[in-house]
Amino acid sequence: MRVLGIETSCDETGVAVFDENDGLLAHAVYSQVELHAQYGGVVPELASRDHVRKLLPIIEQTLATASTVPDRVDGIAYTAGPGLIGALLVGASLARSLAFALGKPCVGVHHMEGHLLAPMLEHDTPDMPFVALLVSGGHTMLVEVTGIGRYKVLGETLDDAAGEAFDKTATLLRLSYPGGPALAELARQGTPGRFKLPRPMIRKPGLDFSFSGLKTAVMLAAREQSLDDQVRADLAAEFQAAVVDSLSAKCRQAMRQTRASTLVVAGGVGANLSLRETLGQLAAEEGWRLYFPRPEFCTDNGAMIAYAGMLRLRAGERIPLNIEARARWRLEDLKPPGVGQAVV
Repeated sequence: MRVLGIETSCDETGVAVFDENDGLLAHAVYSQVELHAQYGGVVPELASRDHVRKLLPIIEQTLATASTVPDRVDGIAYTAGPGLIGALLVGASLARSLAFALGKPCVGVHHMEGHLLAPMLEHDTPDMPFVALLVSGGHTMLVEVTGIGRYKVLGETLDDAAGEAFDKTATLLRLSYPGGPALAELARQGTPGRFKLPRPMIRKPGLDFSFSGLKTAVMLAAREQSLDDQVRADLAAEFQAAVVDSLSAKCRQAMRQTRASTLVVAGGVGANLSLRETLGQLAAEEGWRLYFPRPEFCTDNGAMIAYAGMLRLRAGERIPLNIEARARWRLEDLKPPGVGQAVV
C-alpha cells in the first residue's frame, strides 16, 4: 500500500509518500519560522493561511520526487489532531477532498501516534513493547506501548511542556525565535552549576512532569544579575541540565516500573543533543535499548503520518465524507487499527 501523508498541526507543512514495500519514497517539510519570528511565537491565523498557500505545491513536489502520480496512491492520511484547529482543518479539508476526487480511502491520524511510530521509519526499529518519552513543544509524556493503538499514558506534564519551557526561557534570556534551538546552542557556551535551579518532580512519586516552576526560577535568577553574555550562557546551560535531569530521572523510573528494556524518545526536543547524550549514558548503565528517530523525524513531518496512516488504512480503517479535526484528542482514546475505530 502506498500512502500520501499530510501534516499541518501547527507551523510546519509536512508531506510524504510511504510505500509499505519500498519504504519512504519522498518527504518534504516547509517551516513557518520566518513568518512567526517577528511575533515571538506561532500566530494561529497566520499559520492556517500559510498552510493554505503552501500545501498543494508541496504535495505536487513530493509526488514528483517520489516518481508517482495521484492515481498511484492507494490512500491518504492526514493529521486529525491534536493541534491548532485552523491549521488542522486545512490539511483535513485538502486530504478528504483529494481522496474523494481520486476515489481513494482516507484516514485521520493522531499526531502523537505519528511521533510514537517515527522510529519505525529507520532501518533499525524497536520491538514492542517499549516505553516512549514523547517530548515536544506541546506535549511531554511517558507512554507504555504494547502494540499499535495500544497506549497507556504513564505520566505527563502538569503545566508547561518541556519544549514550551525551552521557548519561554529563551525569551527571558532575550534569544531569537525559535527559542528552543537557540537556547540549546547558547547552553554549549555556558557552565551548568553556576546557578542552582530546581529539578522539578524529580524526587516525587509518580511519573508526571512540571516545568513552569523551573521557568520561574530562571526569571528570578535573571533579575538578580546583569544579563551579560556569560550569565545568559550559564543560565541556559543550567536550565537545559535541569530539564534533561528531570526527563532522564522519570525515564529511569518508568523503565523500572514497567520492567521494559526498550526506550524510544520522540518529538522535537528529542533532537536535543544533551538529552540524547544523557539518555545514551543512562541506557548503557541500565542495559536498555535506546531508539531516537533522526532529527528530521523528531520535529513534525509528513513521513510519520504517512506511516501511521498506512498501518490503519491497511487494516481497513476509513473515515466518512465529512471533514473532521480535533484540537484536543487523548492518546489513550485510540484503538488498534481496524478495531472499532473508523472515524476521528
